[in-house]
Amino acid sequence: MSFWTPELLSPAGSLEKLKVSVLYGADAVYLGGQKFGLRQASDNFTYEELAEGVEFAHSRGSLVYVVLNSFLHDKDLAELPEFLNLLSELKVDAVIVSDLGVISTIKKHSNLVIHLSTQASCLNVESAKLWQQMGAQRIVLGREVTIKEAAKIKQATGLEIEMFVHGSMCMAFSGNCVISNYTQGRDSNRGGCAHSCRFEYSIDFDGKNDESKKAYFMSSKDLEGIRLLPEFIEAKIDSLKVEGRNKSHHYAGTISKVYGDALRYYREHGNFLSSDMLLWEEELRKVSHRDYSTGSLASYAGEETIYNQREHDDNEFVVSGIVLEATKDQHLLVDVKSAFHPGDILEVMPFKGPTTKLRVDFLKTLSGVDLAKSKPGSVVKIPFLPGAEKFNLIRKAVRV
Repeated sequence: MSFWTPELLSPAGSLEKLKVSVLYGADAVYLGGQKFGLRQASDNFTYEELAEGVEFAHSRGSLVYVVLNSFLHDKDLAELPEFLNLLSELKVDAVIVSDLGVISTIKKHSNLVIHLSTQASCLNVESAKLWQQMGAQRIVLGREVTIKEAAKIKQATGLEIEMFVHGSMCMAFSGNCVISNYTQGRDSNRGGCAHSCRFEYSIDFDGKNDESKKAYFMSSKDLEGIRLLPEFIEAKIDSLKVEGRNKSHHYAGTISKVYGDALRYYREHGNFLSSDMLLWEEELRKVSHRDYSTGSLASYAGEETIYNQREHDDNEFVVSGIVLEATKDQHLLVDVKSAFHPGDILEVMPFKGPTTKLRVDFLKTLSGVDLAKSKPGSVVKIPFLPGAEKFNLIRKAVRV
């Protein structure tokens, strides 16, 4: 017997990260093209990369959603139909949109499925019904909505409902922040957010600066919803979204693997009564993150969700490389992402199951020359590890 679980939707900030997310358990990925999205700092997809990414995901049973969630001006809308034709040709599974003009253009020029972006701040039943009339088939709810409220919206509208389950949070209502515009002249609603809310601020009255009032009072803790998966399932939330298109390969792989493993366990057992829950939580702490909270998922977020400290990377692991080839009983070919040395202890992350430690007893070039240190961007040989597969991530602790 198999039990129902929501879709796991993971970020794909680049073609390589798309492959990592899919292979580590994502049922769907979301990504951006060169224009029309809100993450201009990520390695957004060229047409050729998009074509390869869609083929890769679809061949492995995963869906692809393309973000068109920037707020566009008329000159932008004039360029949009050509891109919509390309997306239609590639058979992407949906587009994520926040602007009514964009929705109108999509309906006029294509039959693409429309998902409403969280940027539109849909928080209630009547808003969801209006967007449904406009053509949205799925609502990515604002992060200010609780799971119980989301269940009510789904029941009242029959729409697909998507909610964030993990990642960075914004202190403002989704799609309504202009702090970055004011502080740095970068439009947060057109792809240029400078994350000004993460800075330390101080209070200044009449030119007198009070050093004791310095604080990160606008910075939010990160969202972690692993222990609320039963509530998501009971509410029949259709899709659980992981924030993080700008984040690392390690983040994309680890978060996809943890939530993918947890949802797979539920499909097989119908519950989460497993000691693996502690292992899953431990893994979530191995990616770079701020302190975790459940945001507004269970109840409205309060001051306890403020991350009032300087950024730090305690317990962070980094990706040392990605397996390109595993030659049995000989070596692994590794695309190096960060430097490591002979004698280092690395961890190989399989697509399913626990990580395995690997000691670098030798480090060689492709031609067999011994190396004292690996160089990012190069391909090296390291000892073979049984069970290692192409595209497995290899990581190393940067703090012990």
